[in-house]
Amino acid sequence: MKVEETTIPGVLRIALEVKPNDDGWFKENFHREKLAELGMDVVQHNVAYFAEAGIVRGIHAEPWDKYMSPSSGRVFAAIVDLRDNETFGRVETFELGPEQALYVPRDVGNSFCTVTPHTTYNFLVNSHWSPERVAVDLFDPELAIEWPVQELNYTERDAANPSLAQLREQRA
Repeated sequence: MKVEETTIPGVLRIALEVKPNDDGWFKENFHREKLAELGMDVVQHNVAYFAEAGIVRGIHAEPWDKYMSPSSGRVFAAIVDLRDNETFGRVETFELGPEQALYVPRDVGNSFCTVTPHTTYNFLVNSHWSPERVAVDLFDPELAIEWPVQELNYTERDAANPSLAQLREQRA
């Protein structure tokens, strides 16, 4: 596992070793000690399957750290710092396949778009689910996220998320 810092403090891009074999490939997606070195004690592993390209979810900042990696397909991840700090509103994007993972600390917004059909996405978290979260509009012009798929499928709930400016006002 090779860990690389990003421009958003605490967000880590992780290169995973994918070993080809006669049947396809093998990767070690979860290793407790290696994730503990990153400060994460996993309590729950979630798996989501998406049949279509263009499915978008987020931007959500939850009260837990998250380790994310696809096991099939590809995702475009848009990460937004939503913590009250000097990097508030900073965006960084990544395209992830099975050979990559992201570590996103609590209170940092994360979102994704499936780039290919038949994508399976793994989420490891260090707290059990709760409804608490901060959310921001996927299409906020201030964030200027360039989603890689033309026709997007998103939930009404995500479409109703406030803008970054509205979030700033709420916190003032």
